[in-house]
Amino acid sequence: MPARRPSKSTRRRRKPKWVDWTDDQILDLRFKDLHLRIEGTELEERIDRLYGELAARGITKFRPHFWLSHEWFTPDGTSGIAIPFYLAHPRLKLLERRQMYEVEGGTEAWCMRIMRHEVGHTLDNVYRLHHRKRYRELFGSWSVPYPKFYNPRPYSKSYVLHLDMWYAQAHPAEDFAETFAVWLRGAGWKKRYAGWPALRKLEYVDELMSEIAGTPPVTNDRKQYHPLRRQYKTLREHYREKKSHYGEEFPDFYDRDLRRLFSDERKHRKYPTAASFIRSIKPELRAMVAKWTGEYQYTIEQVLDDIIDRCRELRLRLVRPPERIKTEALMMITVQTMNYLHAGNHRVAL
Repeated sequence: MPARRPSKSTRRRRKPKWVDWTDDQILDLRFKDLHLRIEGTELEERIDRLYGELAARGITKFRPHFWLSHEWFTPDGTSGIAIPFYLAHPRLKLLERRQMYEVEGGTEAWCMRIMRHEVGHTLDNVYRLHHRKRYRELFGSWSVPYPKFYNPRPYSKSYVLHLDMWYAQAHPAEDFAETFAVWLRGAGWKKRYAGWPALRKLEYVDELMSEIAGTPPVTNDRKQYHPLRRQYKTLREHYREKKSHYGEEFPDFYDRDLRRLFSDERKHRKYPTAASFIRSIKPELRAMVAKWTGEYQYTIEQVLDDIIDRCRELRLRLVRPPERIKTEALMMITVQTMNYLHAGNHRVAL
């Protein structure tokens, strides 16, 4: 008698062969060999939640489609959204955290924020919203090239606040997607943005969505771009490129700033080294600076490593209470990172 074929639910629960492998072993796998699916994961539930939010806001004739790829992205002109592979399995989330020190979209709230943003791009695509005159007047030209870096203005009230790093300021297309995401979530945007120039954008999106609600999209490209199953790149190659992207051109830290915190006088040579002290609190510093600046933790990790190396070269020592020094070090690194961002050096995401 032939073996009984497992049910669909059973197949979904089957443990991948690489779950118990070491990071080093998994890094040598090609993307296509992960054999991942959205079905049966927490991503499936979040996508259903997103569809519910769209329906509740009257958008009933269009649903974006999703697939797994190497990163978050929505290709121009398409109706779909790529989700990074690591969100499809806890073991890969752990790998992402070990490689990049954070998991973009790793919590439900964070994942939903990103998906709402990406849905804004798909609606822009399939209804060709950026061709409208009022869109161009409020958001700017969708067709201008993306900058490699952008210069955020944290206190500007001309843009909504949704994703980190003042992302609405990166490009007109991102401004629209961020404004749509705030609108989709609801929760009192009229009150929150009262008196802000950004309110005009939200009101326009509100009018625009009422206009297209219940109407089919102009185009509906269902193609999947760079799906995981067709990618032959190894995870090791992927992370090497990703680290290079987010680790380059981080800010310089001046020696005088370090000497204000520590001392290189010989009379203090028996005290703990500044390098060992910063190394001991590096995870805490990295997380806090990322929280306050919105910068990627991997970039801040490179900055901290640079500080540690410089402290070692200057032979700096800890001469004041550790808690006080920790607070001042956090302030220094945060200020320098903000200066870096304001100088126009924030890199646009991949």
